[in-house]
Parts: sequence; C-alpha cells; structure tokens
Amino acid sequence: MKILVVDDEAAMREVVTMRLESWGYDVCTAEDGAEGEEKARAANPDIVISDVVMPGASGLELLKILKAGNPSRPVVLVTAQATVDLAVEAMKRGAHDFITKPIDYAKLKLILEAAGRELQERRESRRLSLRLDKGGAGGGLGGFVGDSKAMREIYGLIGNIARSDASVIITGESGTGKELAARTIHDLSRRAQDPFVAVNSSAIPENLMENEIFGHERGSFTGALGVQPGCFELANHGTLFLDEIAEMPLALQPKLLRVLEDRKVRRLGGSREFSLDVRVLCATNLEPRAAVENGKLREDLFYRLNVFTLTLPPLRDRAGDIPLLVQAFIRRANSKHGTRVEACRAEALESLKAYAWPGNVRELGNVVERAVILSGGEWIDPSHLPAYVQGAPAGARGGAASDEGGVLVPDGLTAAEVEKELILRTLQATGNNKAETARRLGIDVKTVRNKLKGYGLA
Repeated sequence: MKILVVDDEAAMREVVTMRLESWGYDVCTAEDGAEGEEKARAANPDIVISDVVMPGASGLELLKILKAGNPSRPVVLVTAQATVDLAVEAMKRGAHDFITKPIDYAKLKLILEAAGRELQERRESRRLSLRLDKGGAGGGLGGFVGDSKAMREIYGLIGNIARSDASVIITGESGTGKELAARTIHDLSRRAQDPFVAVNSSAIPENLMENEIFGHERGSFTGALGVQPGCFELANHGTLFLDEIAEMPLALQPKLLRVLEDRKVRRLGGSREFSLDVRVLCATNLEPRAAVENGKLREDLFYRLNVFTLTLPPLRDRAGDIPLLVQAFIRRANSKHGTRVEACRAEALESLKAYAWPGNVRELGNVVERAVILSGGEWIDPSHLPAYVQGAPAGARGGAASDEGGVLVPDGLTAAEVEKELILRTLQATGNNKAETARRLGIDVKTVRNKLKGYGLA
C-alpha cells in the first residue's frame, strides 16, 4: 500500500519514511498541507499520516480537504501538542486515528495494519456490489444471488424449464427459495406478462382450501354473498404456484388432478365449467416420493405434476455464495431501514460462512437484517450477530463433532439425516418446545411442524 507522510520537519519525514519502508509500504512525502493536498491528488495514496501543526494549512484543514475528495481513505493525525479537545475534533472530522509525538511505532504499525484491513474490506465490498450490479453471471438469475457451481446448474435448468409449459415440482429445504424459483420460471416464460398467483397449501384451513382454489358462486354456502373466482381463474393465461403441495387435503387432490387433465374448472355451487390456460408449478420441502409413500400426496397427482423436478441446494452446499448473498442483504436492509452499512468485517463474515444455516437463505437474510439494524455504523462486527452464529459448536457449524458441547453428528449420515438429528435433539433439549426449537435453529415454527410430519412424528 502507498502512504503519504505530511510533516514540516524534514528529519521527522525521513525517520517515519524509513520505518514505513521497512514494514513494506510505498511512501511519498510532503512538507506542508498545500503540498500534501497536491501529492494526495497526484499519487492517490491509500493512507495519509499528517502532522497537525504545520505552517499554512493545518493537519485538521488537510483532513477536511482529503475527506471531501475520498471519504473512505484513512487519515492518521500526529501531534506533539495533544489535548482531549484536539483529539475529539480530529475524530469528529473523520480521522482514522490520532497519535502523539514521540511516535510509538509499535502502536502506529497496529493502526496501519487495521487501516489496511479496512481498506481491503471496502474493496471486497465494492467488488461484490459491482457483481450484484452486473447481474447475470455476476449476481445470479432473476432474484437469485450466487454463482457457485450448484447454482449455475440451477440457472441452466430454470432456463430450460421456462421455455416449456410443463408442470414442475420444486423441492428443497425450507428457506432455499422455492417460490423465488417459481417466479423466475414465470418471469422467463412466454407467460411473463400474465398473472403469477401463489397459494400456500399449508396456510389455508382445510375447509376453505377448495373455495380458495376453485372459487364459488353466490349463494353456494352461507356467507357467499357474491361470485368469487378461485386461484385457477385468477391465474388464467399465467402461472399458478401451489406451495407445500404435500399439505393439500387428500380429498381435494383428485379434483385438482381433474382440473390439470381437463383444463377446466367449476366454481363451488356453479353449474358450468370454464376453460383455462394455466401453467402449474408446485413446491414441497418434503421428498416427493416419500410424500407419496407416506400417503400425503396421491401417486397419480405426483406423476401428473412431476414432468420436471427442480431441487434447490441448501445454503451449506453453496457456502461460497455467502459473501455475495450477505452484500445483497445488506443493500436490501439499507434501502429498507435507511441505514448506511458498508459491509461485514472479515471476522463476522467468517462466522457467517462457518454456520450451517438450517433455515438456509431466508435465515441468513434475517440475521443480516438484524445485524444491519444493530450495527449503527458502517460495519457489521461479530458482536452484531446472534450468539448461536458467533459461537455455534462445530457440530452445528457443519464441521467435525465437538467434545465441548453442541450436537454430535455421527459420520456417514446424509444431509437430510443430519437435519433430522439436529431438529430432534434440539426438541429434546427444549423439552419438546417447538417454538424454542425453531428460535434456536433460526427457522419458523411451521417448518419444525412440517419436518415432524414428514418424519411421521407429528
């Protein structure tokens, strides 16, 4: 890195230059504030070390000029006449640090190393932001972020699927972005200008599900005061996304199958059928064939829907995407909350990369938003992260089993078996409290309930 040293004493400039060069820095010098401003403009140093008391422009005045031209460049002020007021004024004007003469070179070295790390973090933040701005290969596809091998394969599949009108079952753990995948398929298809209607099968009471999907005529039941189109009609010419398809009541699944085969729908209480042109995409966080075997999904409906299967990878299998995802979530949180966070400190990012993320990308987004709100400044530090992310034991962070606490995971288990083990042991540790289990794992209670149903333990 290049450092500009500004001091009116030639001997001081020489001594500081020799010390900095011995540490491996590239050094240029200026004898007063005016020359310092000129050298800063010409040489564009990474860091500036300036005396405070100089003829002409003082170090404080030079600091103001330098910060106006490059607010992120660290400026370290040096003075033989230190006062509390002067130090406070220097920091208020944006000085990176403030040291006194005679210079404590061990302290100066630490200050410069810290400033260098911050510069590297800023450069990495800008590199990631540039990739996000480019989109495509830089930032992902549609609303997806990441260019890991696993995600590039997903982007290729989505592109192929979008060119057809085939039905698709999108699978993956909770929080991996199944609805986002469905929206991206819709947005890349010939139906992009027509409606995209999403229905969560697990969020609608069973007695209302048929009405939600097929709609009703006036007077078809008590309280039916008018005609209400169902989601199939609302999605006509567009795409209908049925989330958590394995949670749809079994009695309703044959009626759904008939609509898919005949492409006609009849409202509740109605006598005539409507012809429809709707593409149906479905999602489940259960393995579809296991849902069929467990009696949660009719086999004939599964085969009708399963022209394509799109399986989204969990975040732990694409950890290389975490820095880019974190930067995207920081930008989103800044826009939402009016904050001005630059990026994560390297130590905080290492904690985020090490954690296993049972709640996947959704959980990561929530953790980053929380950290942005707590930071109150330009950087997310490790202290802004939840304790379970900062200090998760190795077993919960995707590493080897730990003898110091946490969940011990036997070798040879699949990812799904590890997830089951983690959920069940956390349930045991919380006395079967699903809400507390969800909080500790960073997922929602509905996901815990769905997982237990899938394990046959509801």
